[in-house]
Amino acid sequence: MSTVIRKIGICADHGGFELKESLKSFLTENKFEPVDFGATELNNADDFPDYVIPLAKAVAAGEVFRGIAICGSGVGACVAANKISGIRAALITDYFSAHQGVEDDDMNLICLGGRVTGYASAEELVLAFLNAKFIGAERHLRRLKKIQNLENHP
Repeated sequence: MSTVIRKIGICADHGGFELKESLKSFLTENKFEPVDFGATELNNADDFPDYVIPLAKAVAAGEVFRGIAICGSGVGACVAANKISGIRAALITDYFSAHQGVEDDDMNLICLGGRVTGYASAEELVLAFLNAKFIGAERHLRRLKKIQNLENHP
């Protein structure tokens, strides 16, 4: 029996750089393949959209299974990611929302705050997010269709 190793896109600006680097190792240890969308070095002058937008486009295109975007608070990363059609991103700070967002809303990108989320918490939230599966109940599909209609006809 072979195990499929899923590619997980990850990115961070300077506010989340250290957490991103830590999570990359954690992903590998947990049988995921991290795909780093930057930053590749700590630079206090960088801008989160430069990393979040390419990551979100890769998630929307199916190039990676899901995405993890990190900035200082997670708010900016979430705002930027949700501008990309097909992305359902949320700033996650609790375990329930990390899995429920996938199960009910088919969330495909998690946003974390590098300055407000501890390493152990981030690991717990990421695993809950990555191991969750979309339930696909009729009510969930109905709601997603309404969101998709808005994306297609703003």
